[in-house]
Amino acid sequence: MKHRNLLTTIALGTILAATATPVLADSCGDGAKATHASATATTTIFKTAEQAGFTTLVAAVKAAGLEDVLNGKGPFTVFAPTDEAFAKLPAGTVESLLKDPAALKSILLYHVVSGEVMAADVVKLSEAATVNGQKVAIDATSGVRVNGASVIKADVKASNGVIHVIDTVLLPKN
Repeated sequence: MKHRNLLTTIALGTILAATATPVLADSCGDGAKATHASATATTTIFKTAEQAGFTTLVAAVKAAGLEDVLNGKGPFTVFAPTDEAFAKLPAGTVESLLKDPAALKSILLYHVVSGEVMAADVVKLSEAATVNGQKVAIDATSGVRVNGASVIKADVKASNGVIHVIDTVLLPKN
């Protein structure tokens, strides 16, 4: 359960990175906490996640060796799964991924697109190339869905990009 919270924290923390108020805390579930302090557009995606108390996401990012990337210049667009999204994974998946940094890194990078792609631009796309080299399908016919995952919170600004919160973990092809 602790590892599951870590992966969720990584994804959600990325999303919360740039909001002046921690609006994602209510959407995160599983007791994810956001502090009212320092969740501003001057905070990186990673730091925002860390400061907001998304321990699962932060731990997953650290385990995958991506902390420097998500603190980096960017810009990045991150489709960040909620705690509930990670909880949907089969039992033991999160724990296994934390022991396999290469697989974990591939999955986390499948949630990241180079550049800052705001919601107004996402809805014009049918697909997007992720940092891991694979593409995600985008469907904006009824809300916005990325590989079937619903975007439940969009345009959370960070100093190095934007986060869109999703309700399902995206899994790349082998």
